[in-house]
Amino acid sequence: MLVLAELRARWAGFLAAFLAVVVGTALITAVLAVRDAAAPAVQPRLAAAGALVLPPRAVDLDGSPADRVPWSEGEAVELMSALRAAAVPGEAVADRAFYAQAFRDGRPVDDENAAEAGHGWSGTALGGYRLRDGRAPAGPGEVAVAAALGVPVGGRLTVNLTAGRAEFTVSGTVDGPGYWFDDRTAAVRAPGVRAIGLVGPAGVADAGVADAARRAVGGRAEVVTGAGRAEIQPRPLAHRRFLATQLLAAVGLLALFTTAFVVAATLALHTALRRRDLGLLRLIGADPRRIRRMLLGEAAAVGLLGSAAGGALGLAVAPLLARLLLRLDAAPPDLAVRFGAGPPLLAAAVGVGVSALAARTSGRSAARVAPMDALLESRDADRRTGRLRLGCGLAALAAGAACAVATATATAEDRVTASITATAVLITAAALLAPVLIGALARAATGPLLRLRPAWPLLLRGELTASARRTAAVAAPVIAAVGFAVLIGGTAETMRAAYPAGQAQQLAGQRIVTDDGTPGTTDEAAAANPVGRAALPVRAFVRAADGATTAIDVLGSRDPALDRPGQAVLGRTLAQRLGVRAGQDYGVRLADGATVPVRIADVLPDDPARGAFVMSRAEVRAHDPAALGDDIFVPADARATAVPGTAVHDAERYALDDYATDARLTDALAALLIAVATGYGALAAANGAAAAAHARRRDHAVLATVGGTRRQLLALAARETAVTVGLGAALGLLAALPPLAATASGLSQAAGTQVGPHLHLPTLAVAVLGSLLTAVAAGVLTTWRGLGN
Repeated sequence: MLVLAELRARWAGFLAAFLAVVVGTALITAVLAVRDAAAPAVQPRLAAAGALVLPPRAVDLDGSPADRVPWSEGEAVELMSALRAAAVPGEAVADRAFYAQAFRDGRPVDDENAAEAGHGWSGTALGGYRLRDGRAPAGPGEVAVAAALGVPVGGRLTVNLTAGRAEFTVSGTVDGPGYWFDDRTAAVRAPGVRAIGLVGPAGVADAGVADAARRAVGGRAEVVTGAGRAEIQPRPLAHRRFLATQLLAAVGLLALFTTAFVVAATLALHTALRRRDLGLLRLIGADPRRIRRMLLGEAAAVGLLGSAAGGALGLAVAPLLARLLLRLDAAPPDLAVRFGAGPPLLAAAVGVGVSALAARTSGRSAARVAPMDALLESRDADRRTGRLRLGCGLAALAAGAACAVATATATAEDRVTASITATAVLITAAALLAPVLIGALARAATGPLLRLRPAWPLLLRGELTASARRTAAVAAPVIAAVGFAVLIGGTAETMRAAYPAGQAQQLAGQRIVTDDGTPGTTDEAAAANPVGRAALPVRAFVRAADGATTAIDVLGSRDPALDRPGQAVLGRTLAQRLGVRAGQDYGVRLADGATVPVRIADVLPDDPARGAFVMSRAEVRAHDPAALGDDIFVPADARATAVPGTAVHDAERYALDDYATDARLTDALAALLIAVATGYGALAAANGAAAAAHARRRDHAVLATVGGTRRQLLALAARETAVTVGLGAALGLLAALPPLAATASGLSQAAGTQVGPHLHLPTLAVAVLGSLLTAVAAGVLTTWRGLGN
């Protein structure tokens, strides 16, 4: 009852914490709901397969799970024979997928799944597809296509494959998507087998089929059923899911940190300003344990109510977030949010837990205050920064510096998360050390003003330095808002300066043949441009120094210095991680399941343009007929030729187009994160300014009795709040600069050109002015109401 009474009496003081929990849990709920919706789903072309038999999994260079190692044709036939010999119910079908895309009027037909749209005819059974008209393809010159494509049986169709365009006769139409070739032709185009599908007979449970298959294959393969079949994903779709995961992780991380930061700062300030009331409770017999329980109960109630409202709001916002990701091409096209209890419940646990933790932290010192000391003026009773806070602040500062250094060497995929983490740690350090720094900063900021004739600069300096901890509490959310705004806006601006300029500089004078409506370049495009770099990127599998089967990226090159069958050239870093050296014989397993012996011809300094593991393009193509080529870079003294499905650009146009997609994603993510950080900061700054002004109402009354006018007192409140926001903005800027500089250093290495950190001044202005206007308005309004009473 005491908790409810306190909430009713002091609802205004808890309002900012309540709203912070609402917004935080709403964002976390929306992020979790969209993340669940973006989880891989079973592909329609595998829907009729009750179980999939999958090859063993390799690991990445860091030891994390990676691609599965495709079986060779012989290994797949042996496994299917073992399944039949063990009388596994149903039919075993080898799943093959390769690039196939129809052309009409010289232009590719839009198909975002074209990279894996080609299949063998027997694969129709895995999706439950049926002939709608005609017959199955009977030879290499025939193909069955989706009825929706609108090509009649017997018609001629141009289909683009990795070798280039070819004419096929349509033998039949199917009620599902894709291009279906006879099994022999499909085995030539995709000799490696990534999965064997099991289509059980009617009336036999999938679990029974899977159990029988496990007994037949033993430890040679893994058998999955149900949702486990979703592991087979087209690469473009998997890339979109990866982008969605990265964007959602960044939003969720920022929402979690900002919620915890704002709630902790708000409750700490609110508790500090209630020292008189808490002292009265101590005086009438309340022990510290009861006061801690009361504060904990208040915070839990605020967290529970805020989480309930935030969970409902998050479920309403989730479809909007999903549509945003779809518009940015950063989510799979089948993304559909499904409402469930999991996301809001998990978000509610976070909201209540953050509130309770904040209350426990702020309530420890408040509950230990002696009754008579607590009955004194409700302001900073201890102006000194506690040893624990000082130690934690210094530790956070050291950790933030280490995180900033790590940001400079982070990969492109991890750089955004690393920089946000470094900034969050440095913002925490700035907030913890603010009481120590505020005094010096306040004296520096007000020093020039003391030369003015009015007395208010002296009053302002005295208030800021005498109540350093209260001033720090008001400045804390501004530190967070400005810090994140500077980092995120600056990162986007630095990337905009680094990538196009650096790439254009590296490619100056060259002409680039790039895909236009297709997922990559073909051998036809490479043959039309015989001079220049035409890399063929593939995934391959090798034995690392510890004996683990490791997935790596291999580049097939036609550069005369590198196009040497039976040999490979490695970058120094990869060679060290694999434990190989020049002159060593090494086995490389490629997509067809064959292990190709190569001699390590040379180990060279790392060069991203060359590649870390380079083999002969012809040799790579012989073992991976399904791989699509990279863009073709034609030197200035040679002619660049575009074949249908490609376009030719100069270096500047290519650099701008190449960055355009990344820029769209980066700008959208930056805008979303800046809105979250700035909104939180403005909300908490307004609450802190209002609470601080309310705590100074007795000071204002004293000033009024000695001749201070209402206008003067309101101006003093506005100036004090403005200076506090300015100090917070300065600390936020200082906290963001090291991670931003580290990000610029990493971008310089990636882009191959020197670039320094760039500030996005409009973003900085929005963050500072947003916090300033809301805080000044709240402080002046609270002061005005106090004077009116």
